[in-house]
Amino acid sequence: MDLIIKNGTIITATDTYKADIGVKDGKIMTIGMDIQDDSAKVVDASDKYVLPGAIDAHTHLEMPFGGTTSADSYESGTRAAACGGVTTVFDFVIQRKGQGLIEAVEGRKELCEPQACVDYAFHTAITDLTPKVLDEFQKSVDYGVPSFKLFMVYKKEGLMVNDGVLLTALKKSKEVGALIAVHAENPDLIDIRIEEYLAVGKTSAWYHYLSREEFIEAEAIKRAIHWAKSVNAPLYIVHLACKEGLDEVTKARDEGYKIYAETCPQYLYFTKEVYKREDGRNWVCSPPIKGKESQEALWSGIKRGDISVVATDHCPFQSYEKDWGKDDFTKIPNGCMGIENLYPYLLSEANKGRISLNKVVEVCSTNVAKIFGCSPQKGAISVGSDADIVVYDPNKEFVITKDNMHSDVDYTIWEGVRLRGYPVMTFLRGNLVYDNGKFVGKPGQGQFIKCYGQK
Repeated sequence: MDLIIKNGTIITATDTYKADIGVKDGKIMTIGMDIQDDSAKVVDASDKYVLPGAIDAHTHLEMPFGGTTSADSYESGTRAAACGGVTTVFDFVIQRKGQGLIEAVEGRKELCEPQACVDYAFHTAITDLTPKVLDEFQKSVDYGVPSFKLFMVYKKEGLMVNDGVLLTALKKSKEVGALIAVHAENPDLIDIRIEEYLAVGKTSAWYHYLSREEFIEAEAIKRAIHWAKSVNAPLYIVHLACKEGLDEVTKARDEGYKIYAETCPQYLYFTKEVYKREDGRNWVCSPPIKGKESQEALWSGIKRGDISVVATDHCPFQSYEKDWGKDDFTKIPNGCMGIENLYPYLLSEANKGRISLNKVVEVCSTNVAKIFGCSPQKGAISVGSDADIVVYDPNKEFVITKDNMHSDVDYTIWEGVRLRGYPVMTFLRGNLVYDNGKFVGKPGQGQFIKCYGQK
């Protein structure tokens, strides 16, 4: 064996037990008590938890948007991921007008391959659903990218699709075993409210929230679920932030439909009150962070299983770019950071008793692998799975600051947040990539993960 992790408490989505893990050629070879091999490197995980690496199902690295490009490259974003215990990222490929699906993916793959510090997979955001592109759904599923995102918003930016396109894509996805994901907000209501606020000089970040408050997201979620139910196609709702929308997910799931909801750590920790701060523009993302009632509903949704995934929507911009909207909220680039904070924050909340450690593994790792089709290779501590392993010290006190993060962004919305417990080691396919505060991996170490479709 190459590596033995000894004396730790293994945490999976369903079990908690003490055992050693033996690793060979990047795979978990054996799990048992008192594993011995004099040729193996030994890591003592006494008094620590051993978990599968997190999988961030929602990132936007090097993404052109809002007149600039998101601040983390594939290298810096995946470096930060490794340091937060994330061993696989799903990044969004934005299909441009006239592009084929595989053409779009291969362009991003070429950019990512030499930089990635952890493993990576893709979703494709479809913005130009021609008959030719529709015919390419099966080819994309076979290629290993079986998930497609459709924007129900960003009309002016040229990203939005209408209800007819959404329904067409849902019907086709059902045929080929693909999964449609939606960004659900109502663009017409947003545009009307923005015009009203700007006309009377209401330009602060608070009006970003008011232009996109709860019911604007909820309406679009209801509509998307309605179309998915009408053709009995699975649906994945990205970055769900509001109680009323979650209620619709719960209802559909209770009726037996395959509806998945994802939420984000920023919605679980912060509330809309951040937009009243002088630097509130730093928290501007879409959908915006909502009120306390929605936040409490999201935590309840996680506990009962109606929220299947917690991911980050990591799409940060530098502070000077956020400052473009200091006097006009419509000029603030949309997006927050979180790729390094996902696992540590959720695990800290579990450490405090809010949810179980098993639930954190479920929503940050195991469910992602199952929903998007890279299980059991990813998202599990089991014999034959990739040795993507995080060693977590539940007694380590940690305060998040910009200076102890590992991305290229010049601030963090998580500044000063205190965590109980923190990852101390991250292994990617058996290779140590993060060690007690330091990134020790290398760019290009990450591999493309081919995913299978819906079964």
